[in-house]
Amino acid sequence: MLKQTLQQKLLQKLSPQQIQFIKLLQVPTVSLDARIKEELEENPALEDGSLTNMNDPVEEYPDHDPDDNFESQDNDFDEEFSVDEYIQEDDYNDYSTNYGSDDDDDRKEIPIAVQDSFFESLQNQLDLLALSDKDYLIGQQIIGSLDDDGYLRRPILSLIDDLAFSQNVIAEEAEVEAILKVIQDFEPAGIGARDLQECLLIQLRKKDQNNPIINQAIKVVENYLDEFTKKHYDKIEKQLGVNSEELKDIINEILKLNPKPGDSGASAGKQLHIIPDFHITNNDGTLHLTLNGRNAPELRVSRSYQEMFEHYEKAEKTDKKMKEAVQFVKQKLDSAKWFIDAIKQRQQTLLKTMNAIMEYQYDYFLTGDERLLKPMILKDIADKIEMDISTVSRVANSKYVQTEFGTFLLKSFFSEAIQTDSGEEVSNKEVKKILEECIANEDKRKPLADEKLTEILKEKGYTIARRTVAKYREAMNIPVARLRKEL
Repeated sequence: MLKQTLQQKLLQKLSPQQIQFIKLLQVPTVSLDARIKEELEENPALEDGSLTNMNDPVEEYPDHDPDDNFESQDNDFDEEFSVDEYIQEDDYNDYSTNYGSDDDDDRKEIPIAVQDSFFESLQNQLDLLALSDKDYLIGQQIIGSLDDDGYLRRPILSLIDDLAFSQNVIAEEAEVEAILKVIQDFEPAGIGARDLQECLLIQLRKKDQNNPIINQAIKVVENYLDEFTKKHYDKIEKQLGVNSEELKDIINEILKLNPKPGDSGASAGKQLHIIPDFHITNNDGTLHLTLNGRNAPELRVSRSYQEMFEHYEKAEKTDKKMKEAVQFVKQKLDSAKWFIDAIKQRQQTLLKTMNAIMEYQYDYFLTGDERLLKPMILKDIADKIEMDISTVSRVANSKYVQTEFGTFLLKSFFSEAIQTDSGEEVSNKEVKKILEECIANEDKRKPLADEKLTEILKEKGYTIARRTVAKYREAMNIPVARLRKEL
């Protein structure tokens, strides 16, 4: 039996142009160049104005409602095209996005040091040894089985199986062990260890064995590593028969060792270059905000495609192939304009959001003192710039600002409010800063427990629970009191 019903729904649909803007907005500056290059390769109607001689004066970008950029456009080619929509005098300059930036240095490539990777360094050391073909293949297999920290996590029997199946090499366990000992002599010290204890022992045994402190350090690692990691120093003193001053020298010798020797060789190749999206400068107490020049590329619509469209517009459009040609050119021109508009709106949104954050946290950006950070959530900025919270979130989660006291992720300026005993609302970052100072100034022989830290904060007017103190401490990667103990 058929039944007729009336249903009302409220739906929100995003146009392709709105989706494009959202994706561009969350792209960090370091990836924007690649995204623009990809668009330039895909759309021949879009050109990089910085690579083209532009002798004509650049006109100002025409003012219009940003929402007009994202109106859906009908591609039904029964409609009449107006060539005036695309071809005007110096129209190709109208779509230039050459906005002013702080300086031209932003466009310079950041040099990256070229050097051998961790595994290449080990391979080079292996190549210098006079080994038989079989031993060389075993050495290669061992090096290839090391993890990024420089440890050999795989059992020797597994390496033997790999050699048999992949290299057709039949090796005995003793042979693999012998080559492993050779590789453990490579630099950096500690390479090829099966666990932390072996890694530390390899490094200690490469030092002066006539030094009594080194010998005692070897005993600690060999026999009392568990007590050492848990900082049960009194037990170690009793077992070794040493006093606290002697144990302090022994502990310091162990602390000089590298628990991740592979990481030290690979770190240079893993450097993260942060390109700030904004720069804030302090001019005699007045803050000045600029947008990184990479966020304002010189894009324009191709003049040759405009001329092509003009030619097709004047031609007879009854022919099917001619209609397809006109459709193709129009699509490319529209796509180029939409992309340029999206880039422009991205610039405006970035500046609007960052300017609101700078105004909100003005005192902090003047001094860099985290205690001056005001409680601020995404909604505060969204209300200030009259945009959606999701838009502010996309900007804050992936953009960096360079100040006179460091480069920071925008997300780091957002924090929840905590009410003091006087009723004043302060940022939880202020509490974290005070907590960090308390721990930094504590007596390391008797570190402050979380309960004591809670009492200190309460005395200062910050009444928070012990579990909250523990949460803040863990967020700052500060261990518990027992693990902060020193001799």
